[in-house]
Amino acid sequence: MIHRFEQLTTGVSQIYKNIQRIKKIEMRSLGLKGTHVMCLYFLYSHPDGLTAADLCNLCKEDKAGISRILSDLEEHGFIRYTHPQDKKKYRSKAVLTDSGKKQSRKVNRLILRAVLEGGRDITAKERDIFYRVLFMIAGNLDKFCEELEESSNVHFQLNNAE
Repeated sequence: MIHRFEQLTTGVSQIYKNIQRIKKIEMRSLGLKGTHVMCLYFLYSHPDGLTAADLCNLCKEDKAGISRILSDLEEHGFIRYTHPQDKKKYRSKAVLTDSGKKQSRKVNRLILRAVLEGGRDITAKERDIFYRVLFMIAGNLDKFCEELEESSNVHFQLNNAE
């Protein structure tokens, strides 16, 4: 049982580190950082734009991180904001500029190349099973974390009530 834990954490960690390395190497050639990849990807996938809150949810990043990334992208001229009169910048949608779309197309080509390399020699059936099982594990661990947090909060409240 513990061996499975070791295999899972080591395998996921190795994949994550390699993805980070690919982002770093490839983004440097575009004058960007690895952290910009997912924002450019999602903004390209949503031509009407996304709010910072939308990007936080999609990229699984915190508000401060997304704010820094959006500031960088705006500074490079890759995004602009829609500014409805009654909304703050955080609630405004970021949309790609023509330059941002051009960079995003490059990013998407790099993503496609990495996906093809990562999936080399894997059959479609193996890939389907892998993703199904991966997301089952992710869902199970999400539920387990929620239960841990709930029991931890109850335990904390009981200890502080004494």
